[in-house]
Amino acid sequence: MLPLHGITVLSLEHAVAAPFATRQLADLGARVIKVERTGSGDFARQYDESVNGLASYFVWLNRSKESIALDVKSEAGQALLHELAAQADVIVQNLGPGAAKRLGLGAEEIRAQDPRKIVLSITGWGSTGPWADRKAYDLLVQCETGLVSLTGTPDEVAKAGVSVADIAAGMYGFSSVLAALFHRERTGDGATLEVSLFEALAEWIGQPMHFTAGSGRQPGRFGAQHATIAPYGPFTAADDHVVLLAIQNEPEWQRLCTIVFDDADLALDPRFTSNSLRVANRDALNHVVANHFSDLSTDTLAERLTTARIAFAGVNTVEEFIAHPVLEGRDRWRNVSTESGKVRALLPPISIGSDEARMDPVPALGEHSVALAHELGVEDATIQRLLADGVLQSPDPTAKGQ
Repeated sequence: MLPLHGITVLSLEHAVAAPFATRQLADLGARVIKVERTGSGDFARQYDESVNGLASYFVWLNRSKESIALDVKSEAGQALLHELAAQADVIVQNLGPGAAKRLGLGAEEIRAQDPRKIVLSITGWGSTGPWADRKAYDLLVQCETGLVSLTGTPDEVAKAGVSVADIAAGMYGFSSVLAALFHRERTGDGATLEVSLFEALAEWIGQPMHFTAGSGRQPGRFGAQHATIAPYGPFTAADDHVVLLAIQNEPEWQRLCTIVFDDADLALDPRFTSNSLRVANRDALNHVVANHFSDLSTDTLAERLTTARIAFAGVNTVEEFIAHPVLEGRDRWRNVSTESGKVRALLPPISIGSDEARMDPVPALGEHSVALAHELGVEDATIQRLLADGVLQSPDPTAKGQ
């Protein structure tokens, strides 16, 4: 039995942050009921069509969930929504500012009725403060936290290649719910939780924040090189393969010089005898390291770096990552069903003994609308009327009103 078996999560979610939090709860066995708008559903469904006609974001973030397509602005839809909320242990939302409260699902209202409820709100800039009503998207938050100013080359800034602000908020949302469930188990009390994209990513900017505050200057932009450690970056071997070298301490630098490069004099070069000096003399250092790399094949470098106990990696494309021997060797791939057929997906990184995480289907829009209405005790005739009126939506072609 997975750890969250028996826990029900109701989520009014879209895009990335909240769906990532709830998918991880589903991975661990929670029942996650995803409320989607009728017509188009979660707008992440329309981001692209790359996975057999489905959106890559949606396939990644929504497996193992149940989808109910519901017009929550209608009186009948709100009644069903509140019945679902009454049966849930956890309620998650990342709607626009004030939307949950207008639906009667604000944390105060929910927990006044049942103090055991755990209510998580994922916001952009926080529910209070000067930007509470301002929209937030991932790249906007990357910009405002200074991340974009740290990423790129000396000539041009760049965003992170994945939705790092959304992912950070989703991770903190996931862990906060786990902590709240543990707290409820011990005390009987639920919790009111909030995570903002801005504050989640602000935590991840902690090291450059402290570096800048302490030194009076922010770390520079050095592409794939580390901003404050050297040599730590990509270098090209004799066969044109790019290898990322990661020197972390002085003994590793000594071993790099003597074992990998067979250059004992380099280890004594006064320009490079500490990390701070190597960073200060980065251009000269990179030139020396690049010359040594250009004399050695990838296989020779891998053998010598391994012998010297120095970390290194290939600078892979995503296609090369998909074929990575570690994923295959550790049996990390599984098939997940979707409305357009099976797709390969990676097991989540949390391993709990011999129990494997759930890898259930990615739901079609409204796939569980009728079943959930039945579960709430709604009669067939009423369900058909709700379908005909557009309050509910189901992909089942035999359901009337579709």
